[in-house]
Amino acid sequence: MARSKLQVQVLNLYKQCMRAAQSKPGFKVNVQNEFRRNSVMPRTDTIRIEHVMRNGYRKLDMMKDPQVSGMGNFVDDKNKKK
Repeated sequence: MARSKLQVQVLNLYKQCMRAAQSKPGFKVNVQNEFRRNSVMPRTDTIRIEHVMRNGYRKLDMMKDPQVSGMGNFVDDKNKKK
């Protein structure tokens, strides 16, 4: 089955992020978790997918910056068990 143009773009972004994350410890797991978290998004929700991809490209630029050594994560305290 052929992939849509949007699916190809997402896969290319994933590959670029994984390559950029190789040189920085801890980034690879973060990239994988981010893509897994967004994988449940319906394929028909193209506007939301494009929005997430724009954020992904911003994070990719950040990962490529040699001065960046860490990636922060936001934690949702509401869903966190005490």
